[in-house]
Amino acid sequence: MKVVLFCGGLGTRIREYGENTPKPMIPIGNQPILWHVMNYYSRYGHRDFILCLGYKANVIKDFFFSYRPHAFADCVVTGFGRKVELLGQPEEDWRVTLIDSGIWRNIGERLWAVRDYVKGEEIFLANYSDGLTDVDLDVMIDRFRKSGKIACFLATRPPLTYHLADIADDGKVREFRSSERSDIWINGGYFLLRREIFDYMREGEELVLEPFTRLIADDQLIAYKHEGFWRSMDTLKDRQVLEEMVEQGRMPWLPGDRNEGAKRLMIAAP
Repeated sequence: MKVVLFCGGLGTRIREYGENTPKPMIPIGNQPILWHVMNYYSRYGHRDFILCLGYKANVIKDFFFSYRPHAFADCVVTGFGRKVELLGQPEEDWRVTLIDSGIWRNIGERLWAVRDYVKGEEIFLANYSDGLTDVDLDVMIDRFRKSGKIACFLATRPPLTYHLADIADDGKVREFRSSERSDIWINGGYFLLRREIFDYMREGEELVLEPFTRLIADDQLIAYKHEGFWRSMDTLKDRQVLEEMVEQGRMPWLPGDRNEGAKRLMIAAP
């Protein structure tokens, strides 16, 4: 299945990291979060990517033009660099289509801009490119396929760090409880879509607003609830949490026991 990755936003909530670094290129370990997301999909066998570029598109393009996995991996070099053989981690056999979808477009407009690149797909995947999860993608896809619906999104619980207060009109506090008891479910940014999604879209609309509202009316949208790991990188604090997980070798977004080589690419010193 092809994977559409939305990489063109301004990332205003994490712009303090650096004006010259688009959000997908902010590193977690020694690799940008975009690499982590792509590695997650490729380890489930989905290696054909369509990147919707926008803000600082040249930075993302340069990453793929000059990508050198051997810079962080064990390798054998012959001919003074003319031949490099990686040890333990095969080179990513990704096919990456880079499409400039504009700086000011929303997610719906970016998806519409690449519709011709997925027109032959019965089902395709899509992602915000700023979140990581350990959800079993094979199971999620199988459940979606059997549902016959047009769209599915990963529903997850937000990593709230606040305590929730139940307060009466007169200011009396009735209860103070941990946010972990919350029944809140949010859109985790991992989508499964059939090509019929484009029949529900109109020019200028945001994907999860008007088109999803029409899908709901036709009973064509489902959520896949996931109680496991999920974390988006919206702020510098979120990045710090993910960075600490990599430093500690805790990377649940790497599927199963197939992740040792990828771990080394992420945490090896340059």
